[in-house]
Amino acid sequence: MPPVPPSAARVTELSVLDIRFPTSEQLDGSDAMNPEPDYSAAYVVLRTDAPGGLEGHALAFTIGRGNDVQAKAVEALAPHVVGRSVEELCGDLGGLSRDLVHDSQLRWLGPEKGVMHMAVGAVVNAAWDLAARRAGEPLWRLLAGMSPEDLVDLVDFRYLSDALTREEALGILRAAAPGRAERTARLLERGYPAYTTTPGWLGYSDEKLARLAREAVADGFTQIKLKVGGSVEDDVRRMRVAREAVGDGVRIAVDANQRWDVGPAVEWLRRLAPYEPYWIEEPTSPDDVLGHAAVRRGVAPVKVATGEHVANRVVFKQLLQAGAVDVVQIDAARVGGVNENIAILLLAAKAGVPVCPHAGGVGLCEMVQHLSMFDYVAVSGTTQDRVIEYVDHLHEHFTDPVRIVDGHYAAPTAPGAGARMRDEALEEFRYPDGPVWAARGRA
Repeated sequence: MPPVPPSAARVTELSVLDIRFPTSEQLDGSDAMNPEPDYSAAYVVLRTDAPGGLEGHALAFTIGRGNDVQAKAVEALAPHVVGRSVEELCGDLGGLSRDLVHDSQLRWLGPEKGVMHMAVGAVVNAAWDLAARRAGEPLWRLLAGMSPEDLVDLVDFRYLSDALTREEALGILRAAAPGRAERTARLLERGYPAYTTTPGWLGYSDEKLARLAREAVADGFTQIKLKVGGSVEDDVRRMRVAREAVGDGVRIAVDANQRWDVGPAVEWLRRLAPYEPYWIEEPTSPDDVLGHAAVRRGVAPVKVATGEHVANRVVFKQLLQAGAVDVVQIDAARVGGVNENIAILLLAAKAGVPVCPHAGGVGLCEMVQHLSMFDYVAVSGTTQDRVIEYVDHLHEHFTDPVRIVDGHYAAPTAPGAGARMRDEALEEFRYPDGPVWAARGRA
């Protein structure tokens, strides 16, 4: 059979793999609400018949049993992409996003939130990975090279126009356009600032916390983060240990992972105040916009950060409108993919609120770095008070793992969106019959 010409190539399959890592065994990832997480990924591959075996890879990040449900949700979207022209799909990723988000029967399950919306995000992100590989560019450079007009075409402005119009978004992007080349060069030379949560997992001993905190400072990080919310006495002690380890010149953020009601959040932070926490992350329910605003008033000057579990652009809009957050935290695998994250970056830019993404997990560092770097080059034009979370977990399983140099994310140069995992890892950690799980009696 003669090879398929590039212009005629189509998506031939949407494949979903259930990939899980037994991270709970070492308490990696442990926090007040998730004491024994097994980091997992509903791993998506868009296969094509294009020359060279062109594929798009992405994932939805979950923990453990949730992956069963997430993988099935992704599979339900296959009819939207299988059979599509690769050229047309890559040429209209705004249209693809709208088709997936507005499937009325699947949208009913949200709308635009939860498992189904995360599935949409995984498929949209896989399509972006496909487009970036097809273009031979890392995703951040592909996005940063698009015109303001093409970028706003990616955004769904429905429900946003009272806070951000298409014309305002165009104005933000056009204002940033003249400095794109200079910022790209600076990013390639220096990278993007990072902070690390590696020392701060709730299950770690004080000795391990202190050792990892000192190592983080030696590695060039100027901010670390601790999980809190188990016991206020324990948290006061751990904050004291961390502050003694890093000294006064390093920021210590704290993260409650939605542990508290509004009143307890304020009281807890007052107990931690002597050790100067920089921000409190997810102090209460991610859906509680007014609760976040009340916490912010109650804990100032400590900043309030949230976003990793915020369902969609509409809730981000409300958080910004209500003055409920000092720091917006996007997540590459939580909302409806690259397109919706661009909308959130634009909302934050208009509000003048810094974006400091959530990362860690499985592949989240690899993926979200592209969004922050795009933001710096083409949207906000600054890294002031902006950092990307970094956690030293599971990077070895990716074909293009993140690189941290002197507390900065080195800018990726390989084509794609960063989520492609090594074939050996996909085989080894496949659930329930991969060797890792078979050895644990899960097969």
